[in-house]
Amino acid sequence: MTAFSNLIDRIRDNKQNSGHVFFDKAKAKNFVTTLYEVLFLPEKEEIKDQLEENFARLYGELFCLINSITGDEEIAEVQTDSFFDALPGIYDHLIKDARSILEFDPAADSPEEILLAYPGYFATYVYRISHQLWKQEIRILPRFISEYAHSKTGIDIHPGAVIGEHFFIDHGTGIVIGETAIIGNHVKIYQGVTLGALNVSKEKANQKRHPNIEDHVIIYSGATILGGNTTIGRESIIGGNVWITQSVPSNSLVYNKGEIRIKDNNTLPESLNFVI
Repeated sequence: MTAFSNLIDRIRDNKQNSGHVFFDKAKAKNFVTTLYEVLFLPEKEEIKDQLEENFARLYGELFCLINSITGDEEIAEVQTDSFFDALPGIYDHLIKDARSILEFDPAADSPEEILLAYPGYFATYVYRISHQLWKQEIRILPRFISEYAHSKTGIDIHPGAVIGEHFFIDHGTGIVIGETAIIGNHVKIYQGVTLGALNVSKEKANQKRHPNIEDHVIIYSGATILGGNTTIGRESIIGGNVWITQSVPSNSLVYNKGEIRIKDNNTLPESLNFVI
């Protein structure tokens, strides 16, 4: 019991001296999902009154989260005001993102389908609100929100990345977009794409480590693009499963030239025709 008592003392001391910032994770998740519902899903009651009531509640929830982090009500109020001032612009971005999916995905039949059933769209929504909080330099909360989307969708977008208008993620599972990636307008990315760093070291924490993707680029599934000095030129097409660590000029087509052989399986090659 002495060892256990010592453990309690050590935990207490660490908590008292660490200066760590914690907030209610359940409330943060509720803020993300409720804001999505308020922005995009139908209201049962009188729409204008209901929206005003919902936004007032969301304002209070975000204020409490930020106040938990900053410990300063005046700062929390300023930061909450800044977020809601930016929300109309975020909403416009998200409408354009949804239109891009509807325009280019042959499997998308309606806006409702995108809002209810597209994990790539939900991940984009979470990125856009977490990026705003990241720009406001609020600690931890944007990272937690982006990891919440990661756990729900399998899509990992760092809130520090910069992503332009009309962004389109198709399927999405396994996508990783690093902190210093810069993505232009009208970019389409498929599942399993990585926009990452060439190597990982703490000394490079404040350097540009992730690639630049210019306007109207399509990156197909499984492609890996690495490096802060790597730029994919506008209107390029990056084929599936390629590995890129250098810049690509505009209007390029990049692909693997693999060989696929198809044979009659009734006669096995001599080397496979043996008995154990």
